[in-house]
Amino acid sequence: MDIKLFVDEIDALVHFLTQNEWFYHTDQHVKAESVRAAYAKGFFKDDRETYWLLENEEKIGVMIIHDIGDTIPLFDIRLDAKCRGKGYGVQALRWLQDYLFGEKGKVRIEGYTRVDNIGMRKCFSKAGFVKEGYLRNAWENEDGTVTDSILYGAIKDDWVLGETTPIKIDEVPF
Repeated sequence: MDIKLFVDEIDALVHFLTQNEWFYHTDQHVKAESVRAAYAKGFFKDDRETYWLLENEEKIGVMIIHDIGDTIPLFDIRLDAKCRGKGYGVQALRWLQDYLFGEKGKVRIEGYTRVDNIGMRKCFSKAGFVKEGYLRNAWENEDGTVTDSILYGAIKDDWVLGETTPIKIDEVPF
């Protein structure tokens, strides 16, 4: 898989985001007008970096790194439905760590997902992220319902050492 910086390819981005159902995102059915409006407002550039995930030059996913100027950025990865479950998510997360820890000097990366997004949870685990939190009723869905979410984190120290350190969530019982 290759990763390429997004450069003003709004029509391709609209096509990609509107051709799939994004079941585990707040906006499950992205509309072209929404993507174009967000693009016009600078959403894919202002304090963000947007990348295409490519396989044999075909756009199979998009990754948006939010808060790129912060010490601890967040991100969003979306894979085409036909490419899910094939290891691309893990590859993207490993690239993300190499890029943010190695090139950008970040100290931590956080990722949130719905508790029922088992595929993404597996990706986080396989890529060396640690499950650090369970947030009750923390994910607002498009239909007004609320779902629990899970917080995963990766830290530069673990990346440098090539290991994951356990969290001390039960060190103090309150």
